[in-house]
Amino acid sequence: MQRFLTRTILLVSFVSFFTDVASEMLYPVMPVYLQSIGFSVVLIGVLEGLAEATAGLSKGYFGKYSDKIGSRVPFVRWGYILSAVSKPLMAAFAMPVWVFFVRTLDRLGKGIRTGARDAMLSDESSKENKGKVFGFHRALDTAGAALGPFAALIFLHFYPAQYKWLFIIAVIPGIIAIALTFLLKDKQKVVLTKESPSFFSFLSYWGESSKPFKFLVIGLLAFTLFNSSDAFLLLSIKQNGFSDSYMIAVYIFYNLVYALLSFPIGILADRVGLGRTLIIGLSTFAVVYSMLGFATVSWQFILIFGLYAIYAASTEGISKALISNLVEKGKTATAIGFYTSFASIFTLIASSLAGFIWFTFGMKAMFLISGFGVLCVVLYLVFVAKLTAAYNNKV
Repeated sequence: MQRFLTRTILLVSFVSFFTDVASEMLYPVMPVYLQSIGFSVVLIGVLEGLAEATAGLSKGYFGKYSDKIGSRVPFVRWGYILSAVSKPLMAAFAMPVWVFFVRTLDRLGKGIRTGARDAMLSDESSKENKGKVFGFHRALDTAGAALGPFAALIFLHFYPAQYKWLFIIAVIPGIIAIALTFLLKDKQKVVLTKESPSFFSFLSYWGESSKPFKFLVIGLLAFTLFNSSDAFLLLSIKQNGFSDSYMIAVYIFYNLVYALLSFPIGILADRVGLGRTLIIGLSTFAVVYSMLGFATVSWQFILIFGLYAIYAASTEGISKALISNLVEKGKTATAIGFYTSFASIFTLIASSLAGFIWFTFGMKAMFLISGFGVLCVVLYLVFVAKLTAAYNNKV
């Protein structure tokens, strides 16, 4: 078997693992904490919208910047530093302006690192093992996402409502992640340049990109319009009368299955094709959302979130691996940054539309419309698969 796990891939994957332990430790309590310091539901929505928009727009810019100077490590390191530092700062002051600043800082860190980190993974792999590499990284990343909420549940069991201490404890895995970034090294010398790209210069990549890239990104962004926040999935559990503990337990179960499946599905994707795996994943999403409109009992939600984990493991890392196979090596961060920027913005639109449909027509209508929309996207991707195959012989 060809060796694919390099020192860099292992380091980047463990950096993501510890960062997600810290981030997801706070995920279940963030809305509760914000409400405890005076945030309304509307203000929480505005906060998350601003933060995600910041992350979305910055992904394209910093991806382009990384490609321009030929360096990955500084963007990865500073991106994770900002995210780690922002967590304890969130609990330092209860002022809304401060919370807005710190939360935006956290998301800016994600925007800085995303394109460079994924490009680094791509640079360390070949077309034949992209699925394995991105799948392995996603597995460790998601394992952290499962461990974080579990740790939070244990802490809050013994120390109920001690939210500020949880923010402080989250510093520990964050510091470990930062320390690991100092072991990373760039593969090539940095091209010294005094000029940084303009903020929206990454948009010009669309004009110079290949047709397969364009067709794929159109399909992925169309899917994003029907892929609203996971909060709606968790809310569907609450709507059926289940407790917060059950909801968080299902979320942990989802992340565990996601983590366990990401690497095996990555291996399978290298054998059967990244494109086929992506299509299977999106088809699973359509099934999941269609089922959610009718789920009422506990075992149904466990089955649905298990299937949802299969979708996630078949798409998140796989889509980036597929994109990296369709672009020039020196423009990987730009291409991934371009896609993830628009994906973040489209996710905001999707969540707003989903909320409107839920409020106006009900939960079932929202899930069924999303499921049908993604089924149309699947048919589109099947239609353009032959063109993509011309650039990637394992689509």
